[in-house]
Amino acid sequence: MQQLVIAKANRSSKESTPASVSMAASSKAKRIVFTGGSGKAGRHCIPYLLSKGHSVLNVDLAPLPHPTVHTLKADLTDSGQVFNALSSHFHLSHYENPRAPGGVGVEKPDAVIHFAAYARNLLVPDSECFRGNVLSTYNVIEAACKLGIKKVIIASSETTYGVCFAQGNADYHAFPLEEDYDNDPEDTYATSKLCGERCARSFARRFSGTDIYALRIGNVIEPHEYETLFPDFVKKPETRKRNAWSYIDARDLGQICDLCVQKDGLGYQVFNATNDTVTTKETTAEVLKKYAPDTPVSREMGKYEAPLSNRKIREVLGFKDEHDWRKYVNV
Repeated sequence: MQQLVIAKANRSSKESTPASVSMAASSKAKRIVFTGGSGKAGRHCIPYLLSKGHSVLNVDLAPLPHPTVHTLKADLTDSGQVFNALSSHFHLSHYENPRAPGGVGVEKPDAVIHFAAYARNLLVPDSECFRGNVLSTYNVIEAACKLGIKKVIIASSETTYGVCFAQGNADYHAFPLEEDYDNDPEDTYATSKLCGERCARSFARRFSGTDIYALRIGNVIEPHEYETLFPDFVKKPETRKRNAWSYIDARDLGQICDLCVQKDGLGYQVFNATNDTVTTKETTAEVLKKYAPDTPVSREMGKYEAPLSNRKIREVLGFKDEHDWRKYVNV
């Protein structure tokens, strides 16, 4: 069996956040299993989580060059390996811990963050992309729920909005792109991510009291890419329609992961994971009028609001954009 390649990264998406749940966030340090932590997003998210006092076990096929984070190699399409990985020590030194009553001293994780996946189409044949992404996500959610881990965060994708990997020049249904959108992608990668969201919703309903949050992650930008990639994003906005003229700084994605870990009681939720602003010098209205003239706008948008809107994650989780691209790119 070919092993799963590690890379980046609702209550129905049309359901609103329940008013009755407690929104109080705990500042307690957590024990977190992070799958795919050696990938483009994970290698920035994990240091952020460590800076907040959390302990992290990286589950990946590739090592993470970090002095305090152990990488456990596992094939996440193998359910047995997943159950073992989620009930593992985080480090060799943990064998020194006292034996727990009725156990062997292995503490249960507080949360699982699942970013491991084939990161896009054409890395492997479509059938393997679908098999690997869907089966690994199912296995991780199932193991977490059956082991009593009450917080699961999974990586979904901007591609579920149906344009990123569409054939030819496709249009979005309406702007802004928000979590109640009728997602109808035609490609395998995005479909695998929607299947992951459905698995998450099913397990959250079955295992009452478990929070499962799906992050529709935008185009991930690492710090060095503001110099190597972003200038062309700004100069050639016609090339950015497939990403909805939006992005997520990998470090801000770490903040989002931390906010998800800390915020309890929301059940199943989908969140767009993007930064605040459009990736152009022009205003959002100007960009949409010029490059998506046939797509309706369903509400008034901010002057530079990202078309792949993060309004929900700001209002529900308190996300604050720390790495706006204008800090790093001369416009």
